[in-house]
Parts: sequence; C-alpha cells; structure tokens
Amino acid sequence: MPNSYYTYIMSSPNNTAIYVGVTNSIERRALEHMDGTGAKFTSKYNIKKLVYFERYTEVKDAIQREKQLKGWRREKKNDLIRTMNPEWKNLMLD
Repeated sequence: MPNSYYTYIMSSPNNTAIYVGVTNSIERRALEHMDGTGAKFTSKYNIKKLVYFERYTEVKDAIQREKQLKGWRREKKNDLIRTMNPEWKNLMLD
C-alpha cells in the first residue's frame, strides 16, 4: 500500500523479549527479523513473532509512535499487544 508506514512490535517465541520498530513494509521487515537478518538485538534475542502493528500514512507519525512505545514500561507494552492480539500469535502466520 503506497504511503504506508508501520510501527510494530515483535517478540521472542516465549514472549520474554520484545522489539519495537518502524518500517514501510511490514511483511518484508517481519520476514527479515524471522530470518535473523533484522536488527542485531532481534537476532541475539530470537525475536521472530510479529505480535502488534499500527499503520500510518506519514513516516513522522510512525517514528513518533515508535519513540513513544520505546519509552513505555514493559507491562504497558504487553497491555497494548493484548488489545490486538490477546494470545500473542504470530500475525505473519494468520
């Protein structure tokens, strides 16, 4: 979809580690993380599940939201994930 930017959260298989990021292609970026070619952090902590995302039409809005989420405590991020994905399923597989 043109002019689509995403703020997303990915997690490790057992949900102990999470990663917040921004991309213009949610499918490509999630697959990069799943293949281990994403960020060093995601490779180190086995971040492979896309568990949450939001779409924006302006990149600045997606980046602003990423910064906001990165500043949140873990429990608040968990609550946000549960609003979209209560079972923490890999959204790339659904």
